[in-house]
Amino acid sequence: MEKSLWIADSYQTKYPQLNKEEKTEVCIIGGGIVGAVTAYLLAKNGIDVIVIEKNKICMGVTANSTAKLTSQHGLFYNYLKNEYGKDFEKKYLESNEEGLKLAEKIINDEKIECDYEKKDAYVFATEENELNKIKQEIEALKEIGFDAEFVEDINIPVEKVLGAIKFKNQAQFNSRKYTIELFDRASKLGVKVYENSKVENIEYINNLYKISTEDGRVIAKKVVIAIHYPIKNFPGMYFSKMYQDKSYAIAVDTNDKNEKLIDGMYIQSCNPVISFRTAKYNGKNLLIIAGSGHRTGQADGKIEDSFINLENYIKNYYPDAEVKFKWSTEDCITLDKIPYIGEFSNLLPNMYVATGFKKWGMSTAHVAGKIILDLIIGNKNEYAEIYRATRLKPIKNIKEFGNMLKESTYSLLINKIKPAKDVYEKIPLGDGGIVEIDGEKIGVYKREDGKIFAVKPYCGHLGCLVSWNNLEKTWDCPCHGSRYDYMGNIITEPTVKGLEEIELEDN
Repeated sequence: MEKSLWIADSYQTKYPQLNKEEKTEVCIIGGGIVGAVTAYLLAKNGIDVIVIEKNKICMGVTANSTAKLTSQHGLFYNYLKNEYGKDFEKKYLESNEEGLKLAEKIINDEKIECDYEKKDAYVFATEENELNKIKQEIEALKEIGFDAEFVEDINIPVEKVLGAIKFKNQAQFNSRKYTIELFDRASKLGVKVYENSKVENIEYINNLYKISTEDGRVIAKKVVIAIHYPIKNFPGMYFSKMYQDKSYAIAVDTNDKNEKLIDGMYIQSCNPVISFRTAKYNGKNLLIIAGSGHRTGQADGKIEDSFINLENYIKNYYPDAEVKFKWSTEDCITLDKIPYIGEFSNLLPNMYVATGFKKWGMSTAHVAGKIILDLIIGNKNEYAEIYRATRLKPIKNIKEFGNMLKESTYSLLINKIKPAKDVYEKIPLGDGGIVEIDGEKIGVYKREDGKIFAVKPYCGHLGCLVSWNNLEKTWDCPCHGSRYDYMGNIITEPTVKGLEEIELEDN
């Protein structure tokens, strides 16, 4: 139940673990969609590639997305026009449209079965002020020659829709089927893929990169960091330029034989954001509803309410709806809202990065793969400059920068000296929290069978105090989004160091 439809409807991969020293032209760190697209494109150009994934291929963000392939990234283009100008706006749009074409070409050329369907995409408004923003968005797009359409009559499970902007000929698919099949095609082109091989260190010595895992090492001329959050802190300092956001999704069988399901992909224009799409599973069309977003490690209410809220919402429209799958994901968002794609740092030659996709990584992954390919083989890419990862610009999003600074200050300093809010004896079985024992803060989880798990609750990335997520039984860092299971093992970067386990005397 608590896994994505995409994982449930695809097979598990069986690539080997890295347990020796390998040499290659390019080492890609990360086995998601960015790593797959980049590896495939490089291999098609005759370049020797090794891919390293810390877990199983495509079990992270890619496998837990809503799997929409679209250049419609919310209400975004009027923002781009106002902040960066029409030329920038046009290039951003064109690059993502090219990303869609590249995805379709790969699917067709490689005959990849991934439930790919052409669908129109919509951003809809439920309030007057949002309707005005939609009209401004359409005008901004028309000024650069894009055919965006205003529509009023759309049939979705929302009480009142005032209007929407429509992008024609976008697409949806099963992101995990696509990614694992693309890795399969890449491996047949000579790409070596290693699973269960967590990178512990990256060194640059004598013009070569040495990428070390627990049991092996790759020596490469070039490195691509294709995980959703870079694990190397310096000199890139991406942790100071991005934050992570959690969102949740459910897939339901509406059990409504008289009601035709929606046709298209829909997302609300304002908070609280909710989105819809359909997906085929076992011969039926399921309705996917996503939303309940919040900053990682932070939530106004109980995190366990996130799925409940989505289920209650859809049952207002489909009383007999049955939840088949539920899952959550985590996305990196840059402070200026533009992904970082390209050279990792001016101080580290031949290292590349792709991150900060602002929840629209399916199309932008293909943009990233093509840009990184062109940088490596020396081709000019007309879109590389707008995504340049080494850009130095004033912080556009002052509010988010303030939030990041405030949360980092609290978690690094203030929360460490404040008394723990939980009491060990009052934590029920199946729950966890931060307690104080002999004057020391300890993260405790009491499993349903009575076994106690304790950790030092300080993130291995930069030392922020983590928080307990009872929905997913994880420790989440509110500073930069690292996540750990209840035993302290790493789930999500940027950390490369797990939480230290503690043995309690009464355990």
